[in-house]
Amino acid sequence: MDVKDLGLIAFAEAFALQEELVAAVLAGTSAETLLLLEHPPVYTLGRSGHLENILDPSIETVQINRGGDITYHAPGQLVGYPIISLGQRRRDLRLYLRFLEEVLIQVVAELGVASYRVDGETGVWTEQGKLASIGAGARRWVTMHGFALNVSLDLAGFQRIIPCGIVGCTMTSLQEILGKPVSMAYVKESIRFHFEQLLDQWLPMASEKVAGI
Repeated sequence: MDVKDLGLIAFAEAFALQEELVAAVLAGTSAETLLLLEHPPVYTLGRSGHLENILDPSIETVQINRGGDITYHAPGQLVGYPIISLGQRRRDLRLYLRFLEEVLIQVVAELGVASYRVDGETGVWTEQGKLASIGAGARRWVTMHGFALNVSLDLAGFQRIIPCGIVGCTMTSLQEILGKPVSMAYVKESIRFHFEQLLDQWLPMASEKVAGI
């Protein structure tokens, strides 16, 4: 699997790259890929999103082909777009979402942050609020979109929306929880390690046996 660090990149440019990679993985001309990046400030609305969750009518929102409702991206938030062939692994989108959650739970645990899932929701929570949002899409069982982990971004952008369509949802960040700066480079390397370590355990290739799941 390839891991590409794209740095700060516009949403439209990253989306175009995702579509190229999805087509290449389907054609068998590219390996599965994890894109790690940050976006300039942007609001995105998933397929099941509701416009009433936009509290500020002046907000420009990009509608995209992922699950979930509205969310906010900005520098200081680590975004991961995995291009994974579930057609060659386990064709189970719910398990894939749980896998992404587990990667993030293990990553933040390394920093001393306890996090957990919430029944009936997708993402990662802490006692201080929601730390990571997850919204995936798939084309012929090849995934796109993915996760957004709040590392050190300005959380004020979330005040203009109802995050993920969850009324009363408080968003938090690693920096807010820990009360000190958090290295984005460290978080990226941790994401890479845990993603690669857990992928074949949770979503083995069709010819492989499930290990411990």
